[in-house]
Order: sequence, then C-alpha cells, then structure tokens
Amino acid sequence: MRWIGLLVVLSVLVGCMKPSDMQKSARYYLGDAGLMNHYQIKRNATWRLQPDSTLYIAQGHFVPVGHPYARPNVVAEEAFAAAVQVFPMPRRAEQPLGLEEALEQAYLHRSDYLLYTRFARADDAVGDAEHWNESRDLADVGLDRAVLQMMLMETSTRQLVDFAVVETRGGFLQFYQAEPEDLLRPPLEDYTRRLLGR
Repeated sequence: MRWIGLLVVLSVLVGCMKPSDMQKSARYYLGDAGLMNHYQIKRNATWRLQPDSTLYIAQGHFVPVGHPYARPNVVAEEAFAAAVQVFPMPRRAEQPLGLEEALEQAYLHRSDYLLYTRFARADDAVGDAEHWNESRDLADVGLDRAVLQMMLMETSTRQLVDFAVVETRGGFLQFYQAEPEDLLRPPLEDYTRRLLGR
C-alpha cells in the first residue's frame, strides 16, 4: 500500500515539473541545507554581453586569506574553462597580473571585456586521512568555503560594468577529499551564463 501511495505522489510531481527542474530544485534545497555543495552569486548590476563578445580573463596577485597554498592562477583557469562553453574566443592570462597589466593585455588581445578575478578567501577544512594526520585537531574538520570577487570591465573605456561576489561552500555529503578549488567551477559556469542572460 505504501508503494502505491509513493507512486501516486511521484506521478503527481512528475506531472507538475520536468525531471531536470526537479533535479535543480532538489540540488538547490540540499545545498541550502548544507548537504551538497552550494554557492551564492551577488552582482551589483545585471549587465549582459553580446554572444559574440570577446573576453580576456585574468586573476590578481592576491593570495586567498585562509588558504595561502592555492594554485596562483586557479580562478582564472576555472573561469576560462567556464567561459569557453559560452563565449566564442575567450583568452586568459598565463599567470596572475595586476589590474593595469590585465587591462593592457586585454587591449593587446583586442578583447571587448576584461574579467578580472580575485580569490579573496578560502577555508580548507580537514576532509581526508592525509589532512587529518597533519592537523589532528577536531576544530579543523568541516566544510570547505571560498569567496571570489570578479570585476567585469570594458576594455576600451576601462569602465567597471559589473562587480560580483561569489560565496561557495562544500556540502556534508561531498566533503571527503575536497579542496576549496573544487568549489569554483559551478558558480563560474553560472556567472558566465548570466552574463549572456541565460
């Protein structure tokens, strides 16, 4: 009898939502509850780019507070991997650059926009046996967190057209052997899609 009731509830839900929408909703609520990886993007503008816009991606020299051993150009690498899915010809700096250097490189590459990123903060909590052997402190066990800051600038005018802050945290069910860097790609993919209004 329970199975029949469950099938009835499931069929009603499937009739109301597509399976992909159900998956997105479930992932959002599980993330909000702290069970799965979760992120939040705060933008100061809703600037949209043309689909054929060229983008140059660079990361600042800033070392993230709480995680000084992060790869130096990891945010630019992950942002490039996200942008290449939606923009025709994104380019990225091979190493961290200052803002002036990044603007010059964007101008030299004839890019319409510069996406300048900064890895502002990261908490690398203990998530596996190797980390535990180094730490041996229960206070270090927990979920990874990261904060990114992104500035979108028009290359020709050097005008700031968008500023975004991404706060991301790991989920309890996904914390084993995770690093703060693992939390970067999904919000960056979401942000680059939002730049095109998707």
